[in-house]
Amino acid sequence: MKLPACALIAATLCGLAAPALSAATPPLRGEAKLAKSLEGRVAGKPVRCLNLRDIRSSEIIDGTAIVYRTGANRLYVNRPTSGRESLDNDDILVTRTFGSQLCSIDTVQLIDRTSRFYRGFVGLGDFVPYTKVAKAH
Repeated sequence: MKLPACALIAATLCGLAAPALSAATPPLRGEAKLAKSLEGRVAGKPVRCLNLRDIRSSEIIDGTAIVYRTGANRLYVNRPTSGRESLDNDDILVTRTFGSQLCSIDTVQLIDRTSRFYRGFVGLGDFVPYTKVAKAH
């Protein structure tokens, strides 16, 4: 009888500790994380395509957007026109392009990183460039 009581007390204590921990350091969600990534940058005129050779890396912002990094401190934010809510930063992006550009008409498959199962796809929208603002001295 003492063992279940100890387990109950331990579970209760763990349950009380978890909310306090998460309240102290809340994870950034979609729009907030994107805003943090874009701090100190200004948006430019959207473009329909990016040259694949210019893309250095990509990052998924959960349920919000895909951020593509290119040279010269420029980011391109793509808010998919369909399937945006499926975006998960733990997914693998599989992009099939026809040519040397990634365009707003292309789709990107989402593959679960752990199971390697297909999770869905997103239809890309326009790419909005964000460039660092020069600091005044």
